[in-house]
Amino acid sequence: MSATRRTSWVVLIVGAVAFVVLAWWLIPWHPYPGGPLDLPDERDVFTAEELKRMLAYSDTARWISRASLVASLVVACVLGFTSLGRRLVARLPGPWLLRVVLAVAAVTLIGWVVTLPFGVAIHRLQLRYGLSRQAWASWFGDTLLNQAVGILTTSLAVLALFACIRLGRRWWPALAAALVAALVVVGSFVYPVAIEPLFNDFEPLPRGQLRTEVMAIADREGVQLDDVLVVDASRRTTSLNAYVTGFGSTRRVVLYDNLVASQRGAVAHGAVLSVVAHELAHAKHDDVLVGTVIGAAGSVAGVGLLGLLLSYRRQDEYATPEGIPMLLALFALVSVLAMPVENGLSRQVETRADVDALHATGDLESFTRLQHSLGVRSLSDPSPQAWSQWWFGSHPTTLQRIAIARRVLD
Repeated sequence: MSATRRTSWVVLIVGAVAFVVLAWWLIPWHPYPGGPLDLPDERDVFTAEELKRMLAYSDTARWISRASLVASLVVACVLGFTSLGRRLVARLPGPWLLRVVLAVAAVTLIGWVVTLPFGVAIHRLQLRYGLSRQAWASWFGDTLLNQAVGILTTSLAVLALFACIRLGRRWWPALAAALVAALVVVGSFVYPVAIEPLFNDFEPLPRGQLRTEVMAIADREGVQLDDVLVVDASRRTTSLNAYVTGFGSTRRVVLYDNLVASQRGAVAHGAVLSVVAHELAHAKHDDVLVGTVIGAAGSVAGVGLLGLLLSYRRQDEYATPEGIPMLLALFALVSVLAMPVENGLSRQVETRADVDALHATGDLESFTRLQHSLGVRSLSDPSPQAWSQWWFGSHPTTLQRIAIARRVLD
């Protein structure tokens, strides 16, 4: 067995063990008491007209999204596992470093062009159903900016990998694993201040009743909160949302401006507080940091697996610009295969945030109305197929969240 292969096995095992231990230790595996949930009938939660509209949209959007995913994987595999990708990159001009960037850009843009019709179809569907209010020019500009950011970050990652291969020679998987884990942590830390401002504007939540109540909930949940930000999401979407991003000095609790503007009446105000309490629960448990650490361990295991797969090839077949299509194809496949694990962990964390929010507010009615409103506004499938929820669902379903709330507060 070659030294590279032995190192790859060690890195894979260390990363996998660290991932399992960290997930076992940090993920809330029993976030609510009792056994299996007694889900409400969707017809008791939504009207017949609401269900008809939700299913019409979600079924169409699901098939478009799945078709786009399949198309992107087919393109990645054709470019990565046939001679087509190597021949394409071989034609790129310039010095070695420039060819790396051009190779990443070429593969990325080809995939984008192939999947662009699906993106257009989704945006048309969202406009038709009132989920988006973003003009086509703005949407296309965001799409291009996303591609540019992706090309830049991927190019840096590939260059770092090539540097490890050239410097580490037989031991490069260990060196690359350490570097990739560090990049995951750094990327999560700087994302709120380096990437998010490219797409949105942020302002502090104005003084008033909502800000006072948000700070009060934060105090009850033991969250040190310097500020709450409002993002101009309404220029793109009609959905109501909030999120926590970053950790340490870059941690942000962010509310959609249309969520802040949606307060009309006591129930609507209570629903907004339920959303805020949910996000403050994420901050309380440092869920972004937890996800980052677990993700770093998973990336170590991924580098070990990559080293094993590449150990059966000569370095001149993969540590060159011509090898980039194959590397990106492997990354795409592994990313899709890892989705059930990532989303399974996410659902547990989201469930705990719901439970903590319910304990913080004690308001079952507002929480239930919120889930109804979110389901109707997002037109999500209230009862997706079990395998689909297992693979693609990052949050519990609407019916599951309502059942959990009744279990916790009834």
